[in-house]
Amino acid sequence: MNVTDLKIKNLVDYRGQIFTITEIFHNEKNDYSVKIENDNQCFDVPADSIQPITINEAWLERFGFMKTYTSDHRIRYERPESFIKYDIDLNSKKIVDGLKIYGNSIRCKYIHEFQNIFSSLFGRDTGISMKNIFKNEAIA
Repeated sequence: MNVTDLKIKNLVDYRGQIFTITEIFHNEKNDYSVKIENDNQCFDVPADSIQPITINEAWLERFGFMKTYTSDHRIRYERPESFIKYDIDLNSKKIVDGLKIYGNSIRCKYIHEFQNIFSSLFGRDTGISMKNIFKNEAIA
């Protein structure tokens, strides 16, 4: 995960728990660090110690998507906006896997990527925060 792709309010995995990034900065060695927090903890960690959270069906539902199509080859999720969809490709090549916006495919396999794209499109965050997630939920 490239730290320059991260933004404040992105959700990340740190040691199997979900955290929100609240600050991104250079530490005393001029390496990137991030301040992360959840309902129970808040601390600074090296940026290379956090991991992205992979998008799965449970996360799509948290982000307001609804399953609209299922076949042997694909599962499609759609949001209320008609121009945004997410396809899960069940084939090994994963050709159609990812976010679809206005019919264009965008590689988007991590939560922070979706949060950033959503913010760019709508000028607001996704509405998902630590308050919406179960406390101490393990990452699936």
